[in-house]
Amino acid sequence: MITGQIPSRERIELVEELSRLYSTDSIRAMPLLRRCRLLHKRYAWVTVVGGASLLKRLIDFLVSVTMLVALLPLFAAVAVMIKVTDGGPILFWQVRVGKWGREFPFPKFRSMVTNAEKLKDDLLGQSQHADAKTFKMKNDPRITWIGRIIRKYSIDELPQLWCVLRGHMSLVGPRPPVPREVALYTLSDRRRLDVTPGLTCIWQVSGRGDIPFPQQVELDVEYIQSHSVVTDLKILMRTVPAVLFGKGAY
Repeated sequence: MITGQIPSRERIELVEELSRLYSTDSIRAMPLLRRCRLLHKRYAWVTVVGGASLLKRLIDFLVSVTMLVALLPLFAAVAVMIKVTDGGPILFWQVRVGKWGREFPFPKFRSMVTNAEKLKDDLLGQSQHADAKTFKMKNDPRITWIGRIIRKYSIDELPQLWCVLRGHMSLVGPRPPVPREVALYTLSDRRRLDVTPGLTCIWQVSGRGDIPFPQQVELDVEYIQSHSVVTDLKILMRTVPAVLFGKGAY
């Protein structure tokens, strides 16, 4: 759970103490044995964290390549159904915000009418999320018949495997927001941007759109503070039944 914020005075004292203990000059002034122990801990930590990040990236790359190839027949079938529905584009592209606020192109199979973004402004007051930072609406009139099917089973999200392959996203991580949402974030909300966004996340396997935004942030921060390869694998395994039952998908 999210803990309370450290008071400003204590935070300043903490930073000063850490600077005093771990600055380059302080380390050089230490006895040789203590200096070696401290440097050993530092390099061990960097090795562990770096190794975990490398393993996560390797898994992302291998899984995204495998799935993109294996799902080509499904992609082709969905593309045909979208095209014959209204003749519009197959993919819907958005700008999303990733790690540390970096923007990147984000594709989805188009599940709405072609002018959906223009119609969204008229529907903002009907959002299921009262905080107004995220927009979720049951029975959204903009969704096409094929769109309802692919949204229920998250098939519309599968083109984002391309983003995983390129490194803009990971298989597991907080979902990437649109710039419009980020502009409304508080400082604590921005904790979601500390890691690479994901194709699936902890709150998506816990209720998806039924979970209000503040709880989404809380769950994302818990993930960021304790995530590991094992945690990612557990979330991926929970994603399968969450997608099949379609709970909270709209």
